Amino acid sequence: MRDIVDDLLRVWHSGRTGGLATLVRTQGSVPMPIGSAMVVDADGRAFGSVSAGCAEAAAYEAAMTALRTGHRGLHRFGPGSGLDAGMDCSGTFDIFAEPFSRRHFPEFPDVAADMAAQRQVTVFTVVWHSDPDVIGQHLVTDRKHATELVSLPDSDVFVSSFTRPRRLIIMGANAFASALAVQARLLGYRVTICDARSTFATADAYPGCEVVVDWPHRYLNTLASAGEIDSSTAVVVLTNDAKFEIPLLTVALRLPDLGFLAAMGSSNAHAHRLEALQAGGFDDETLSRLHSPAGLDLGAQTPAETALAIAAELLAARNNATAEPLSSLTHRRPSLVP
Repeated sequence: MRDIVDDLLRVWHSGRTGGLATLVRTQGSVPMPIGSAMVVDADGRAFGSVSAGCAEAAAYEAAMTALRTGHRGLHRFGPGSGLDAGMDCSGTFDIFAEPFSRRHFPEFPDVAADMAAQRQVTVFTVVWHSDPDVIGQHLVTDRKHATELVSLPDSDVFVSSFTRPRRLIIMGANAFASALAVQARLLGYRVTICDARSTFATADAYPGCEVVVDWPHRYLNTLASAGEIDSSTAVVVLTNDAKFEIPLLTVALRLPDLGFLAAMGSSNAHAHRLEALQAGGFDDETLSRLHSPAGLDLGAQTPAETALAIAAELLAARNNATAEPLSSLTHRRPSLVP
């Protein structure tokens, strides 16, 4: 739902009724995670996705039906459902469709405000109940929960939890930082740019990002002392300047909870970097935590291409994935040729 908050607010403030379809349960192979949502406004325009095409038309019709009739209910799409015509996905989707408006979800602007302020907020929605009048009721709390469908004796409740986004701290303000900030925000990160040079580290140059003017190693120490570094935090160093880089990496490598650490540069810069860090007392095991040179081998030449390569490595490390082409993995369809 996070990606369509602005669309939901627009429907809510219009005073008209829309339809909301939310993916609440999956079985088998599906392209979207639970919690993905689509809203249809009163003019029939759709925003968001619940299945990346596999059951999009059926979900749209469910949302439109909720919009027109006020009906709230679960719908199952997939093989054997009778509504899987043209679907290429092999999995099954359970989608909850409900009308959406000021009257149906009066608390929604508060939910949106919490999300915008990066505060924890969780929405409980009754998606099935023995009493039909209870279906569609919402409860909002600031407690942290997993996003999941909870089955109770007389009801099913979908829990949609919006945690504080993962954080990426980019050390160094330059063209590569600007490109990487765009990529990271698309991946859902809240991005901080840190550089000691005030002429480069300006808020106007990095829209949507926090910009900090400070020596990178000092700023990272400040965050660590405040308990703001954890396994969801990533640091990418883009300075290519040893007087900034080595003190910073020295601090970063001593943070056991840091989730991802990378430094951009050529093979020569990498060799000099390791030499300086080894001279500072770091062993091979500790240095193996540093992704250097940063990025996957995509043949990147421009800042935008380099940012894509770094973002791809960050995502692969976060998800403990191989970063191999999907076509080379063993789960691909077996050849029909003996």
